Amino acid sequence: MIWKGTPIEGLTADNAYCSRAKAMWSKELPAKLGDRIIATHRSGEGNNKNSALKVPKSTVASIILKWKKFGTTRTLPRVGYLVKLSNWGRRTLVRDVTK
Repeated sequence: MIWKGTPIEGLTADNAYCSRAKAMWSKELPAKLGDRIIATHRSGEGNNKNSALKVPKSTVASIILKWKKFGTTRTLPRVGYLVKLSNWGRRTLVRDVTK
């Protein structure tokens, strides 16, 4: 297997590649990682330092936007009762009932 990237101590090339790839499979980031991304953003070090964290740029951008909007990087709870029908489904239902 050809492996590109920096080796991680104590791991073979195959294990290091797999552990890096598995790090971003979860949809929710660890709290410490979000805090590190915000810390590097606030210090003005830019995307080069954030890219060293092995997080996709789109994820970094969304974390920064969430921090600017809500003031936290934690996943916030949903507000209110979940909608059972989508807007499309609701319009379809109203159209069928009014016929």
